[in-house]
Amino acid sequence: MSSAAATEISDQFETPILDAESSVLLHTISEHGGYAFVRMASQAEAGDFRAAEAAREMAWEQLHSGPWHSVQPAWRDAYSMACLRVAKLHFASGEFKEALRVLDMGLIMGGTLLRKDLDSAVHKVSSKARVSEAQGVSNGSSSSKSECELVHDGLNKAEILQMLPEKSLSGKTVVKRSGLSMEGFLREYLLNGLPVVINDAMTHWPAMTKWKDLDYLKTIAGDRTVPVEVGKNYLCSEWKQELITFSQFLERIRAISSSSSSSSAAPTYLAQHPLFDQINELRNDICVPDYCFAGGGEIRSLNAWFGPAGTVTPLHHDPHHNLLAQVVGKKYVRLYHSSISDELHPYTETMLFNSSKVDLDNIDEKVFPKVRDLEFVDCILEEGEMLYIPPKWWHYVRSLTTSFSVSFWWNDTENSTDS
Repeated sequence: MSSAAATEISDQFETPILDAESSVLLHTISEHGGYAFVRMASQAEAGDFRAAEAAREMAWEQLHSGPWHSVQPAWRDAYSMACLRVAKLHFASGEFKEALRVLDMGLIMGGTLLRKDLDSAVHKVSSKARVSEAQGVSNGSSSSKSECELVHDGLNKAEILQMLPEKSLSGKTVVKRSGLSMEGFLREYLLNGLPVVINDAMTHWPAMTKWKDLDYLKTIAGDRTVPVEVGKNYLCSEWKQELITFSQFLERIRAISSSSSSSSAAPTYLAQHPLFDQINELRNDICVPDYCFAGGGEIRSLNAWFGPAGTVTPLHHDPHHNLLAQVVGKKYVRLYHSSISDELHPYTETMLFNSSKVDLDNIDEKVFPKVRDLEFVDCILEEGEMLYIPPKWWHYVRSLTTSFSVSFWWNDTENSTDS
């Protein structure tokens, strides 16, 4: 790292929680046998970059020493601590992108103790990075409007049907409602456990215009690190996960979207990720719908679903009330009532108990001869619409275009203690 750069940038991001909790956390780590980590962390605090990276590597190894649920919480916090130390040294040297990458790893993989320090550090480093990038941008480097648009949709119904499972859009469709009151939503749908599409509850979201602009997304989140899924879906053997920057992710979407339909490129999907906890600027572009508070209860999770056309979430069910808000692009959604769970052949393995063995895109009639005749409802979820999916309803989702959605999970009062 350049010492000249370090002298040019004298300000530092502050870590008040780390400063207050460091000694207690290091003592706890010592009790778990992390003496080498404690030694490296102490040297890192004094400005030793190699020691800071060594401490981060030691904590990383502990995070991968067994199943995630068996990792000691103190080691997750230790990883956050090490990320803050490393990022602080990168920041002091003007290496803002590296600092952001390390801080994001702390947010994604670390514990909760130092979350506020990580968030405030990200805010400061992001601000510095944008100023630095703006100063280095050439006046001649501008994109055309078409290059900046995220979705180019020219699909007709015949083209859509070719992408979808057999019998799609041929029977009952999910009811679509405008001007649905809270009382009406509660009485007609939530209490009766019935799905509904609400088509006028997102018009005031800044995301409805901002998220269609690739330049905006790159400016706000381009240097941030996010986890993505690569492959057809999580039930396939070739499926894997990667950590890449948001700019790299956007470039993959652009490349897949512009390639021919015969392209063998594996889909890349940012799926069920708490992106809005990680990137506050994107969180400010959306609002939690009032419908999520009908009947009491509380929000359980708020997740992003972002990927190119063709990404699929296979048939599964979730334990919570769900509002799936379609911000950019369009999706096909098929739903089966929870009462026919057995006919949908759920996996018996603990990790997949809420997923069906039936591949709706290629149903094996010899193994599942009755599935084609099971009753379902479906819909095309358009931009600006949100779909209410009741708990335990089975659903299959396919992106018809590049698509950016937000899911709001919540529990009602009776089940508010559920995990």
